[in-house]
Amino acid sequence: MSASLFEELGLSPNEAKIYDTLITYGGSGVSTIALRAKVHRSNAYDALRRLIEKGMVHEVLGQRETIYEPVDPVKFKELLAEKMQKFEDALPQMARHFLSHRTAERVSVYRGLEGVKNYMRLALQTGEDIFTLGGKCAWLDPRLKSFTEHFSKEMRKRKMQKLSLFDVSVKDQCPASMLRTVATQWKFLPEGHATHSAVDVFGGYVVTFTGMDVQKLGDDLTLFVLASEDLAEDFRAWWNLIWDLMPGKARK
Repeated sequence: MSASLFEELGLSPNEAKIYDTLITYGGSGVSTIALRAKVHRSNAYDALRRLIEKGMVHEVLGQRETIYEPVDPVKFKELLAEKMQKFEDALPQMARHFLSHRTAERVSVYRGLEGVKNYMRLALQTGEDIFTLGGKCAWLDPRLKSFTEHFSKEMRKRKMQKLSLFDVSVKDQCPASMLRTVATQWKFLPEGHATHSAVDVFGGYVVTFTGMDVQKLGDDLTLFVLASEDLAEDFRAWWNLIWDLMPGKARK
């Protein structure tokens, strides 16, 4: 049923198979459990012991044999909440250590959708306005939907602005109602200047992308994250020049 999900939630492969078996068929003796879960009996004993220690299984003592029954799967929510709280408590110290070892100027390479999420988290950490050149509305890629919604909510909470210079092709494919989810103000670049790349500037960072189309992030997307206060300041100056040269008022 959900053995792979239980593994993602922190159980070992054997623990996941056994818990899944107990959820599917109900409480059983160890021999039946091992058979149904396709786990060697001795390994089943070990996995059951660990599941009991984690509070995911309990024993029902019978006259002939011990029956093992699963705990309500809502228990996973409690375990995850406990782990998250431990992480939140330790995060400030980890962040201090992490930042203390970063050089003032550096270039990092992020790749794919997870790289995009990492870069978006970095933008939230700075809390600074984001200036986009060559925007494609690519944050509306369906694969990023839930993360983009979270990002937009956090941007509003931090009162961050996202000012975007979109490729003109965005105008026909993304109505204003969609653009408002990924930008607070925007203008369109002139015809003949569309690309598959974009640049974002925020705080002391310049992020360049390759492998993008309107509302779509390429599977081989590459992000170059340049950390440099001076370079970011210069890119903002160039961005402002282009913004001012674009005709018409900014849209909201």
